[in-house]
Amino acid sequence: MGMFDYLRSSYDLGPQFTNVELQTKEIEDGVGGTMSHYWLNKSGELYTIDYSHTADFVEIKEGDEDYNEKLAFLNFKWVPNGNHGKVSPLILTKYIRVYPSGWKGHWEDWPTLRLHFYCGRLMGYEDVTGQR
Repeated sequence: MGMFDYLRSSYDLGPQFTNVELQTKEIEDGVGGTMSHYWLNKSGELYTIDYSHTADFVEIKEGDEDYNEKLAFLNFKWVPNGNHGKVSPLILTKYIRVYPSGWKGHWEDWPTLRLHFYCGRLMGYEDVTGQR
């Protein structure tokens, strides 16, 4: 399966693809996904979202509500620290396929769109469901 990237679209791509979490493995060449976050705005402009330094990795101490004695070496959690992420334009020129993260059906029926970007702007898209 491998890793993927997340994309959220405010651009109207249809009910299965708009304002829902989408996945793709095609934004970064040769990687297949790095768990990065992207956003497509209502005008069709693509942005990358950087959540670096927005949470701290802290140890859960014995006696804390979340502490688990059986998982003592795993007693850590992410805690928001009040910092905000950074949103930056992504100047991308290529075709990528996206699909809804929450799909519950058979993989062969997974709804899939092929998006065409030129200089970070969506130029068009097509339904390629069933075309692998």
